[in-house]
Amino acid sequence: MVSVFALIVGFFGGRHIEKQRHEALGKGAEEQLEKARLEADAVRDRRLLEAEREASEIRKKAEELSEEKDKSFRAKTEELERERRELQAREELVRKREERADALLEKREQALAEAQEQLTSAAGLTSEEAAEKLISRVEKENESLLARKIREGEKAAQEEADKVARRIISTAIQRWAAEQVSETTVSIVNLTSDEMKGRIIGREGRNIRILESLTGVEFIIDDTPDAVVLSCFDPIRREVARLALEKLVSDGRIHPARIEEMVDKARLEIQERIVEEGEEAVRTVGLSELDPELVKFLGRLAFRSSYGQNVLSHSIEVSFLSAQMAAEIGADVELAKRAGLLHDIGKVAVESTDGPIAVGPHALVGGRLCRKYDETEEVAHAVEAHHEDVEQRTVEAMLVQAADAISAARPGARRTRKQTYVNRLENLETIAERFEGVEKCYAIAAGREVRVFVRPEVVDDKGATLLARKVATQIEEEVRFPGSIRVTVIRETRSFDVAR
Repeated sequence: MVSVFALIVGFFGGRHIEKQRHEALGKGAEEQLEKARLEADAVRDRRLLEAEREASEIRKKAEELSEEKDKSFRAKTEELERERRELQAREELVRKREERADALLEKREQALAEAQEQLTSAAGLTSEEAAEKLISRVEKENESLLARKIREGEKAAQEEADKVARRIISTAIQRWAAEQVSETTVSIVNLTSDEMKGRIIGREGRNIRILESLTGVEFIIDDTPDAVVLSCFDPIRREVARLALEKLVSDGRIHPARIEEMVDKARLEIQERIVEEGEEAVRTVGLSELDPELVKFLGRLAFRSSYGQNVLSHSIEVSFLSAQMAAEIGADVELAKRAGLLHDIGKVAVESTDGPIAVGPHALVGGRLCRKYDETEEVAHAVEAHHEDVEQRTVEAMLVQAADAISAARPGARRTRKQTYVNRLENLETIAERFEGVEKCYAIAAGREVRVFVRPEVVDDKGATLLARKVATQIEEEVRFPGSIRVTVIRETRSFDVAR
C-alpha cells in the first residue's frame, strides 16, 4: 500500500516538476523574443536615420549641381545673344559695303561707257574695231613675254623629261648586255680541196642544178679557193642548203638521190632547230606558256635579219628593255615583256603564211597572229601599235615602241644604206625650209640636229623662238626617228659702213 502511494506521489511530483520546468523555459523564450524585438527596432530606427541623412545629402548635392548648371546655361545664353548681336552688326556693315560697291561699279560702268563713246567718236571707230586694235596691241606687247615663257617652260619640261627618261633608259640598258653581230645574205661552205667543186657541179652541172632547185639557193662556185658561196635572201633556205652541202661533202657521195636525202634531213634539222630557238627565247625572257605555233614563229626569227641585226636577238632585247622600263614606271611588267618578245613575229608570218592574216604591215599581221593564238587583247594591241600603224592606247604599247627604237639604235646594231641616210637628212632640211623667213637649213650630227638660218629682216628674236618650236612640231608629225632631234634657229644681224 505504501509503495503504491509512493508511486502515485512520485508520479504527480514528477509532473509538477516537469510543469515548472516548462514554465521556466517558456518564460525565458519570451524574454529572448522580446529582447530580439527590441534590438530589431533599434537597428531599424538606426537605418532609417542613416537613410534619411543620406537622402538629405543627395538632395543637397542635386540642388547645388542644378544651381551650377543654371548658372552655366545662363552664361552661355548670354554669350550666344552677344554673338548674335555682333553677327547682325557685321551683316549690316557688309550690306552697306555691298551697296556702296554696287554704286561705285555702276558709276564705273557709266564712266567707261561714256569714255568708250567719246573714244570711238573721236577716233572714228566702232567699238568692235577699237576692241580688235586693243587686243592686237596687247598681243604685240606681250609677244616677248610669251616667247620667254614658252622658252622657259620648254626648257624646264625638257630638262625634267630628259632626266627621267635618261635614268629609266640607262637603267634598262645597263642591265642588258647583248652582242651586236651583223647578219649577211650569203653563207660560205669550206671544202677540203678544189677537187670537191667538180663533184658538187656534177656531170654537165646535174648535181648543182638539183641542189639549187631543191633548196632555192644560188650556189656560187668561182675561183675562191676551197670554198662555195651560198647566196639567198631567205636565211632558212640558205641554212638548209649549207647543212645539206656540208653533209654531202663530209659523206663524199654526191649524186641526185643522195642530194635529195641530205636536203630532206637538213630541212628536218632546221625545223627542230626552229622549235629549239623559239623555246630557248621563251626561257631566256622568262615567259609563261606560249602557244607552240607562236614558238615556231619566234624560232624562224632566229634565221632572219633586219639591216644586219638578228631579229630574234632583237626581239629578246626589246622584251627585256620593255620589262625593265615597265618596272621603273610601275606598268605591267609581264605584259610589256610578252609584247616585246612577240612584236616582230609578223615579219616571218608575212613570208610563210598564206591567206588574209598575212596581208599588210608586219605589225598588224603580228597583232592578228596574237589574237589567233589566244594572246590577250593588250598584248595584240602593243604588237600592232609598235610602229604606230594603230593609235597607241596603253603605256605598255609605248614602252614596246621605245624599246624597239633603243635596240635598233644601239651602235653597230644595224647597217643603214647610204641612200636611206641621205634621204632622211634631205627630208629634215626640206621641212625646215618650208617656213617663211628661212634662208638656209643644214641637218648635222647624223640627223640629230637641224640648224636653221633665218633672214633677220623677216624673223626677229622673238619669232626665232616660235619658229624653232614650229619646226620641231612639224618634224615630229612627218618624220619617224629614234631618240630626239635638236632644232637650232640662228639669226644674225650685221651692220656695215665705209670710212672715206
